Amino acid sequence: MPHTEHILPGGRYSVVSCHVERPLDDDVWNRFVDFRRRHHGGFRIAALMRTPDAEAGEDEAVWLERAHQAAELGPLGLHTHWTAPDHARPTGGDPAGRVREQAEWLAARDLPVSLFCGGGWYLDEAVAETLAELGYADCTATAFRPGYLAADAPRLGSAEPCYVELASGRRLLELPTTHSIGMLARGLLGPFRGPLVHAYFHDTDLLDRVRREALRVGLGFLGAKRLQTDLAALQRGLRPEKTMSFANKPR
Repeated sequence: MPHTEHILPGGRYSVVSCHVERPLDDDVWNRFVDFRRRHHGGFRIAALMRTPDAEAGEDEAVWLERAHQAAELGPLGLHTHWTAPDHARPTGGDPAGRVREQAEWLAARDLPVSLFCGGGWYLDEAVAETLAELGYADCTATAFRPGYLAADAPRLGSAEPCYVELASGRRLLELPTTHSIGMLARGLLGPFRGPLVHAYFHDTDLLDRVRREALRVGLGFLGAKRLQTDLAALQRGLRPEKTMSFANKPR
């Protein structure tokens, strides 16, 4: 693994994360753990986990056992679903307050979490302020525009790592997500562009044999083309030169 304190703007690195949305589904969880342990392409995959939903009757004890197991295998992060286990983006309430509540819940249970990705790629400035205050790095920005989002849907666009400057004067380290499974597959035919490739997948993708195999092959090629690191190492060592204002963010 490269020494990330020497990463410079223009370096060509790659990381992989998984949005763990069904951590209490035994089949999905076992497939994810097995896939992660195989280190396809040489990657330590970050587990960005949705917290248990008490209103949906999800088992906190089993979730905590699995989260601690995930932390032993690689970087651990928070993946907030604001509305329900199967409904990621908020439909009301206080999105920033929910993120803070979940982060405090994780910290109280001695889970080493300092990475975040908003469910449904949701990020507003209040959430960003909360993340910066907590010392998290964010992965919610995307180099692509998700097709299902409305034109005015809150999100953040960025093709490369940067600091997001906030109204409070704080800065949020942004490690944007750049490639889906399909985009990885298309990248096999040409160069991966940009200083960082951050590929992501969902734990449920591993239920589908075709998607699972495409991911395995894609990570193998990505690892052969780019130096591998992980999100936790980037958070510790990467100091981007690029900055952007959240108020003037691309969408």
